[in-house]
Amino acid sequence: MPHLIDTRTTGRTAASPSILTFPGDAGWDDARRAWNLAIDQQPAAVATPETIDDVVAAVDHARAAGLRVAVQGTGHGARHDLRDGTLLINTSRMKGVEVDAEARVARVAAGAIWDDVVEAAVEHGLTALHGSAHDVGVVGYTLGGGVGWLARKYGLASSSMLSAVVVTADGTVVRADGDTNPELLWALRGGGGSFGVVTEVEIALYPVAEVFAGWLVWPMARASEVLAAWSEWTRTAPDEVTSIGRLLQLPPIPEVPEPLRGRQVAVVEAAYLGDEASGRRLLQPLFELGPELDTFATVPARALTELHRDPPAPVPGIGDGMLLESLDAAAVAAIVDAAAMDGTAPLVSLEIRHLEGAAARPDANAALSHLETPFAMYAIGSPMGPVTEAAIRERLGEVRAAASPWASRSTYFNFADDDVDVADLYPGGAAGRLAEIRARVDRDGLFRSRHTI
Repeated sequence: MPHLIDTRTTGRTAASPSILTFPGDAGWDDARRAWNLAIDQQPAAVATPETIDDVVAAVDHARAAGLRVAVQGTGHGARHDLRDGTLLINTSRMKGVEVDAEARVARVAAGAIWDDVVEAAVEHGLTALHGSAHDVGVVGYTLGGGVGWLARKYGLASSSMLSAVVVTADGTVVRADGDTNPELLWALRGGGGSFGVVTEVEIALYPVAEVFAGWLVWPMARASEVLAAWSEWTRTAPDEVTSIGRLLQLPPIPEVPEPLRGRQVAVVEAAYLGDEASGRRLLQPLFELGPELDTFATVPARALTELHRDPPAPVPGIGDGMLLESLDAAAVAAIVDAAAMDGTAPLVSLEIRHLEGAAARPDANAALSHLETPFAMYAIGSPMGPVTEAAIRERLGEVRAAASPWASRSTYFNFADDDVDVADLYPGGAAGRLAEIRARVDRDGLFRSRHTI
C-alpha cells in the first residue's frame, strides 16, 4: 500500500532552510519550543520535515555533522537535557489520518494528534486507545505504552500498533509489521524512540460510539475518605470501567467552571463502557459518599478526549510519577497528607490511575504490553508566579517518600519525567532484548529519546 505521507522526492537538501532552522534564524524559538514550557530545549538545529524524504535528509545531515537525533511531534514528552549536539526533528507538519472502517484500522502520520484520529474514527462508530489529552501526539504516546480511558478493557496503546514506517540511523526507510521486521515492531511497541524516526503507524480501532463518563467532586477536606473508598471500590470494578482518583488545586480563571474556580477538590473521574442505568448502579458506592457535583452522563466517545480537562495550551510543568503495588486507606492518607493541597501547596494536580484488567495482561508481541501494578500515580506543579521549581520538586519528593512503602521498583515510561534505569520500565528481560535490537538498528547510538535504550 502507498504511504500516507507523500514520499515523492522534494529536491530539497538537508541544508535547506525549508527543512532546518538554526539558532538566530527567524522562528528559532517557536521551532525549539516544547509543549512543557518549563523545558528550555537548545538543540543544534531543528528539522521540520513534511515528507519521508525530508526525514531521510535530516537524518543524513545529523549523521554527517556528528549530531545525535531526537524526535518530537507535539513536545509533550520533551527532555530537560536536549542541548547542543542534537538535531531535533519535529514531525508536526507530517499530518494525515486514514480510517479503514471495515478492518478497524487507522493509518496515522507522525505529526497527527489524538484529536485527528478520534475525529476520523467516530464517524464510523469507532475510537482509538487515546490518552487523556486531545492534543498529545499519537506516535510518541504509543511508543511509550499509553494508558488511556479504555485501557482496562482493551489494554495499552502500544499493543494496538499494527505496523510502523521507520527511517533508521543509516537513512533507510523500513516497514515493521508482523511479517516484516517483527523484532523492530516488538521494540517499537513500548520501547520508545531509540530505534529510528517513526513516520507513520497503523493502529487498531475499537467499536465504541458512546460511554457513560464524568466527574464526582468533593471538597479537599474529604480527600482521604473519598480516595480510600474509591480504592476499595476498584477491587471489584469490571474491566469496562477505567477510573482515576485525583486531587486538584484549580486556578481562579474564567476557563474553570464557577463551582470549581479557585478551589481545592477531590475528584473521581471514570469512563464506563455501558449504559447509564448499569453505570449508576456500578458507581452507587461512590454516589453514596454525597459528592457536591456529579457530571456523569452518556456522552459520545469523542468527549473522552476532554474528560480529564488537561490544560488547553502549553504551560510550564514539573512532574513525577510512580507505580503503586497497593493502595489502602493508610497509603491514601499518607499521600494526601504529603501533597498538602490546601491552597498554598506548589502542586496543582495529583492523580492515581486504576490499572489492572487488560492493562495488566502480558502480550509477548510488545516490549511494553502491560503494567504489573494496580495503580499509577502522577503529580505535577506549575512554576509560575510565586511557585518555584525548587518548591515543586521538594513537594514531589515528599509525596514520593510518603508513598514509598506502597511503591513498586518498576515505573511507567510515559509518567517518568526524569531519568530512570530503563530496566525498571520493562517486565522480565525486555530491556536486554531492546538493547540488542537497538545495537542492530542503531549501532552508533544516533537516536536519543525520552528514555534512551
